[in-house]
Amino acid sequence: QVQLVESGGGVMQAGGSLRLSCAASGRTFSGYAMAWFRQAPGKEREFVAAISWNGGSTRYADSVEGRFTVSRDNARNTAYLRMNSLKPEDTAVYYCAASTVVTAPELARVWYNYWGQGTQVTVSS
Repeated sequence: QVQLVESGGGVMQAGGSLRLSCAASGRTFSGYAMAWFRQAPGKEREFVAAISWNGGSTRYADSVEGRFTVSRDNARNTAYLRMNSLKPEDTAVYYCAASTVVTAPELARVWYNYWGQGTQVTVSS
């Protein structure tokens, strides 16, 4: 079992920055891939970013490439999502997810079998 708890969400003006954290407990953190997804009201949950088990490989959605950075600290059992140059369209509930099935940064939700409760990010124009 893996438990995930996100934090760091809030309200930010467009152009600002936020850093989300995802604290993991349970199984060995360094053994699985991590990802961030988001869901805006009335929309499907969508992929944002993912990172491999050792942080050596990352992948991003086109909409956040160059603005967001995913990272992890296996010693602290924590994953991060640094969000710069925020836009109103980034407003959503952000979820971290863990995969005990794959170690590579996969895009599809189906690979991730543990999810956090989500943290709200609101970007005002």
